[in-house]
Order: sequence, then structure tokens, then C-alpha cells
Amino acid sequence: MTLRVGAHVSIAGGVDNAVGNQTDVGGNCGQIFTHSPQVWQDPNIGDEEAESFRSGTDRDLDGPWVIHTSYLVNLCTPKDGLREKSLDSMQAEVDAAAKLDIPYVNVHLGAHTGAGVEGGLDNAASVIDDVDVPDGVTILVESDAGSGTKLGGDFEHLAGVIDRTDTDIDVCIDTAHAFAAGYDLSTAAGVDETVAEFDDVVGLDHLRCLHLNDSKHECGTNKDEHAHIGEGHIGEAGMERIVNHPDLMDVPLVLETPTEDGRSYEWNIERVRELRTE
Repeated sequence: MTLRVGAHVSIAGGVDNAVGNQTDVGGNCGQIFTHSPQVWQDPNIGDEEAESFRSGTDRDLDGPWVIHTSYLVNLCTPKDGLREKSLDSMQAEVDAAAKLDIPYVNVHLGAHTGAGVEGGLDNAASVIDDVDVPDGVTILVESDAGSGTKLGGDFEHLAGVIDRTDTDIDVCIDTAHAFAAGYDLSTAAGVDETVAEFDDVVGLDHLRCLHLNDSKHECGTNKDEHAHIGEGHIGEAGMERIVNHPDLMDVPLVLETPTEDGRSYEWNIERVRELRTE
């Protein structure tokens, strides 16, 4: 079974540069922003750039790619203005994904900011159902670290959005986020228990991507700060079980690990390959 592992790489100078940036760090799949994630901005991808990206991906990578939406998107918001901006941004991202032959657009649910959990999940499903998702593109809702009124920290939140939508959506689990939200991934037994709980609550058939990140903080702290693979509080035992768990071995792994201590994506991707035993 091919190990699909890569990183979130830059598109500076053109989205087609992401292909070379991915191969440079040893990845064979990966993730991009289509623009700065800190601003409201539509992707600006030319036809030649898109063709170069598609052909380079077909030539050099196994795939898949994932587009990560702007951090400003808040699907759970009760505020009409923010809802409309989030909807417009989501539409632009799924259209960009179709243009680039990228199968997944990953989004955080956001914060309900007083609407309550049920109201926030209703709001998120409503936005998703208003997106005209092109054929071949799937929206992935990402697990969250669970701080404040942000939703997605509990697997039940992810299942709740899936149940509420008429749109076929799937899920991306971030290992650091899940750990911060209270799912103990630091031991083989803990990983097995978490995978079984996810399957029971959400369903493994909905798991399309793993953001593979270690955590600088302990389980259940709701603190989202990523660490090098095997070097954080999840640690080597947990990471080794994640990358070798029989129900996860075919799920693409996208790293969002830090660049520090003389280590960057290349080191972390190689570490994942070393931990893979089968």
C-alpha cells in the first residue's frame, strides 16, 4: 500500500510552483492555500498556471492535493455578513479546486459565538448546502482543538454537520487538534480507541485526509501548537501507531509541522517514512 505523505507548501510565484515545492521536501501529496489565509481574497489562477499545475501533479506526484480555506471563514457564525463572506469564499475555493483538478477543499467549522452548539452546526450545514460544489470536488470539515466556542473538537460535531447537510461532505482529522481536544493519541491503545470511536460516531468511510502533526501541549489542553513528528506530547509511540493503523494506512497524510530546530518538512516527512513499518 503506497504511503501518501506530503506537506502544506507555498504557491509563491504561481500555484504550479507547489508541485516542485512538494517534491523538494519528499512529498507525494499535499495541501495549499490559494491565497493568503489571513485575508478575504479570491484565488487568481490563470489557465496556463492551472494547466502547468495539473500536468506537473500528474507527472511527479501520487496525490491528492487539498485546498485549505482562509482562516477567516466561519461556517458556524450567526452573523449574516460573515456568513455571506464565508459562503463567497467557499464558492471561490471549490471552483479553484475544480480548475486545478484538486479533489478536496478543507475548512474549519469555526465558532458559534453565542449561537450554541446546535445552532452553530445548523449554520454550518446551511452554508455548505448553499455552495455549488462542482463534480469531483468534496468539502472536508476539519477537526478542531476545541477552544472557546469553536466547533469540531468533538467527533459528534463532525457527525452533526454531516447529518444536517444534503451535500456529500467528508472529514479531515488533525492529530494535534484531536489530541488537544482530549483524544489521547500518545499510545497504541489510545490510537486504537480513538479510531474506533471515530468510526462509531462519524464513520471511517468519511475520513479522507489526516493532518499529521504532533503537539507541543498535553492532551485535553485545547491548545493548538504543532510539534515535529514524534517529538511532541503525542510522541513516537502514538505517531508510529497512527501511520501503521490498518484503518488509516491508505489515508493521505498532510503535515503542517513547524520549521525550527534545524528541521523542516523534509525531516518530518522522512520521519514518517521511518515510522511506517509495512
